[in-house]
Amino acid sequence: MAPDQPVGRLQGKRCLLIGGTGGLGLAAARRFLHEGAQVVLVGHQAIESPPCPVLVGDATQSDQVERVVDEAETRLGGLDVLYHLAGASGRRHGDGSLHECSEVGWRWTLDTNLTSVFLSNRAVIRRWLQRGQPGVILNLASVLAFSPSPHHFDTCAYTAAKAAIISLSRLAASRYAAAGIRVNVLAPGLIDTPMAQRAVTDPHIAHYLTTKQPLRRGPGTPQDCAEAAVFLCSEAASFVTGIVLPVDGGWSVCEGQSG
Repeated sequence: MAPDQPVGRLQGKRCLLIGGTGGLGLAAARRFLHEGAQVVLVGHQAIESPPCPVLVGDATQSDQVERVVDEAETRLGGLDVLYHLAGASGRRHGDGSLHECSEVGWRWTLDTNLTSVFLSNRAVIRRWLQRGQPGVILNLASVLAFSPSPHHFDTCAYTAAKAAIISLSRLAASRYAAAGIRVNVLAPGLIDTPMAQRAVTDPHIAHYLTTKQPLRRGPGTPQDCAEAAVFLCSEAASFVTGIVLPVDGGWSVCEGQSG
């Protein structure tokens, strides 16, 4: 099959990507469309030349989350898949080492990365339960949630939020499996996205990644995560729920050498 020919693993799936206007989100949107999905993105602001409709909303505000879910369902004629990618580093707000993290940084980072997941997941699960409809949720965490690297990535609020996403998702997977609702988690390593430019352009981290992510000897690409997301949101994973899938080039199983 030619590389540019749609495969159809998500044929007919109606998908909402929250936080879908960033590097990971746009790569996922393009891949989902390529696989036959219908897609609506949600972001903080409109973007130029989006591959599919974009709704503007704040994923940390419950009323706005409810609104964009309703609008997405109207545009798509329903909803089968939620992929929640919304999140951000809280460094500029005061996140950092436990002894240095500010309360403002803590609250901002947890709201952006964890509360947003709670709100979006709650919104779609309520709708699916009301209709007796199965569905798929994929939440984005981070390999830092279970494989810390304090020398280069010492942000306690971000790490705590990403670990909590895993716990929230696994509980939801257990609670709603009987309703046909699957909930899984992607846990990327360092991926070359606009959010990660501080790390990606740091020569010390670049050296570290040669042994920490040896499959690539550097950062991964948004396409690496998009391919994994397609699998977990497709019927190929219909017997899979409650898993945490590292997409990390070996990060979580390799020691990494800083020297």
